[in-house]
Amino acid sequence: MRRSEQRRAAVFALYQHDLTKRPLDDLFESGTGPFTRALAHATSDFADELDAHIERHARNWTIDRIAPLERAILRTALLEMTHPELIEGERPIPPEGAIDEAVETAKAFCGAEAPGFVNGILAAVLRELRGAQTR
Repeated sequence: MRRSEQRRAAVFALYQHDLTKRPLDDLFESGTGPFTRALAHATSDFADELDAHIERHARNWTIDRIAPLERAILRTALLEMTHPELIEGERPIPPEGAIDEAVETAKAFCGAEAPGFVNGILAAVLRELRGAQTR
């Protein structure tokens, strides 16, 4: 399974977890690989931190107002952007790659305005992170 498909599987598990409150491990399809599981669990574990990034850049939107699938997409991309070391044994994706994959997922599965919304928030977080690195 391609890495982008594994990321998408993590997003959908997180989406279902958000809606149903069932444990993540109950939501993975049989044969789900370790990358998908690690990404979903790390994203869930760091949700509060990731949500703080989202709320800081989502003008006039609280985290609860963002559609659950878009929220899962944003959180997953942000986890890879801010904590690439959490996915053991895997070569991290560059932040721009995480943004691109998130936007493509939003294009395929969300409403017409979602890709721009996702791109705007992730790009703003990336600018913030890079600005913090130069200080």
